[in-house]
Amino acid sequence: MTSLFVFGTLRHVPLLARVLDRDPDACGTRPAALPGHVAAAVADEDFPLLVAEEGARAEGLLIEGLTAREVARLDGYEGDFGFHLREVRVETPDGPAAAHAYFPEPGRWRTDGAWDFEGWVARWGEITALAAEEVMAAVEKGAEPAPPFARKARAWARIRGRAGAPQELRAQMTRDDIQDLRFLPGYDGFFRLRRFELSFRTFGGGVSERVQREGFAAFDAALVLPYDPVRDCVLLIEQFRYGPVLREDPTPWMLEPIAGLVDAGEEPAGTARREAMEEAQLDLSGLEPMMQVYPSPGYTSEYFHCFLGIADLGGQHGTVAGLDAEHEDIRSHVVPFDRAMALIETGEINVGPLAMMLLWLARHRDRLRAAA
Repeated sequence: MTSLFVFGTLRHVPLLARVLDRDPDACGTRPAALPGHVAAAVADEDFPLLVAEEGARAEGLLIEGLTAREVARLDGYEGDFGFHLREVRVETPDGPAAAHAYFPEPGRWRTDGAWDFEGWVARWGEITALAAEEVMAAVEKGAEPAPPFARKARAWARIRGRAGAPQELRAQMTRDDIQDLRFLPGYDGFFRLRRFELSFRTFGGGVSERVQREGFAAFDAALVLPYDPVRDCVLLIEQFRYGPVLREDPTPWMLEPIAGLVDAGEEPAGTARREAMEEAQLDLSGLEPMMQVYPSPGYTSEYFHCFLGIADLGGQHGTVAGLDAEHEDIRSHVVPFDRAMALIETGEINVGPLAMMLLWLARHRDRLRAAA
């Protein structure tokens, strides 16, 4: 096969370039259409599929001159969605042309109306193009790619990360002061371990030696500490955690704030409200931003968006919640603010973000109680 008709997400050239491993300017295409078919939206997904429909025309692009390696990469990418190639005949401005197109496995997907390519590009184009880097890295290694929600959430974190933070005290150095950043083979799964090497500008004006490091390419997360200013109580959750198990901690059930991964395209405040309901069956009446922080920037890109959640905590003590699909078993504790602070002193609260958020609340508590 040397020609491919693309009708869906691969019409987005930045995505196509990553899948083919070509420079975007080298992704030569020409307009084409497949008669008797329409690009239909897949229900609850962000991609379309070809459906036969008399009198319709599925608009797209014709890619010609594909190499065997490019076809293999395309198969790897589309195979992740259960798509397979079929011969078709498309119409182009220069006349009919033979090509192949990807069709789904029968019965795998349910359609839901027409697909809006321009709307998809505006909302999902950049996220999907970045997420495709993970898929193609796995394809090249013959490995299973991370679940779609994980790689898209990681891509969304990269997009949000470009906003940066103030530099009033810090040096005025930026990513432009990193030299020759190169990524090496690593591990790509739900968690992504990246190996890389680089040099960077030093405070003395020179350049560091070339260093090689490893780090987790992680997610943005939203954390919320529920507070009832009338009762002056906070809600803490308790759940089993794997990190302490690896450290041989004899008590791996931890006290924490409510928290969850920020899904692709989601605002962190929306994540905070969603997770409060999932993990504590709690409907927040208000949400106030706290801090935004890297918990451990020496080895992970993980980033926390922290919120105080205003809520009526009456009747919430002892609630057991969590998603069975994620093997969550979460118990709520509603405790007076002073007792929560005492638990920091005793060491029973030994999860950094929770201690940090309680200390933030200590600073703002009088204001919040006065406004209640």
